[in-house]
Amino acid sequence: MTRPMTQHIGIVACSAEGAALCYRTIALEGGHLLGPHDHPEASMHTHPLARYMERIYENDWPGVAELMLSSAEKLAKTGADFLICPDNTIHQAFDLIEHRSPRPWLHIAKEVANEAGRSGHKRLGVLGTRYLMEGPVYPEKLKAAGLEYRIPGPQERERISQIIFDELVNAQFTSRSLAYFQEVIRGLADQGCDAVVLGCTEIPLLVAPEASSLPTLDSTRLLAKAAVKKAVGAT
Repeated sequence: MTRPMTQHIGIVACSAEGAALCYRTIALEGGHLLGPHDHPEASMHTHPLARYMERIYENDWPGVAELMLSSAEKLAKTGADFLICPDNTIHQAFDLIEHRSPRPWLHIAKEVANEAGRSGHKRLGVLGTRYLMEGPVYPEKLKAAGLEYRIPGPQERERISQIIFDELVNAQFTSRSLAYFQEVIRGLADQGCDAVVLGCTEIPLLVAPEASSLPTLDSTRLLAKAAVKKAVGAT
């Protein structure tokens, strides 16, 4: 049997845990579509998270864009046909890079919105870093898809962001932090949300679907699955 032609996926990574989950999902999803142990060719490049955080702390999104473009250019030279970024927060620089990029991109929030629409959800709770929850990445894509959204309150946003940067990106997943996320998700349900976006790529490593009182939209895995489908021509 002739193996179908596939495209080469370029992964512009930022934080290690989320990028690793994305890569693992590409490998597993490839096996489902192409056969055992098979997946599209994939390459990854990442600058240290510290370099990104230096710019994010300064609200320097053009600087974030330059780091992303640097990775994009390296991946294009390795043969990547298109690009993904398994980091929600730095998508705030997406509009600054899309027209300058050497390769086309999939947008993580658009893939989440697409899945929400397919699943019939109407109002989503959005969790992620403070920069993500307070920024434009999800509002723009959800509004375009006709979806409402809610975010936690200011103190909850600060605590969630602290857990992400102090624990999750360092592969620390505690029962105490899970309990906090579960409490926040229950609060979003009380606001009429019918699903919750796990909008930091590490959150799914802490909050499994069965641990959430709302259906979860796992941004990391949704992006990876969309990339595999694109790579094998299944979209």
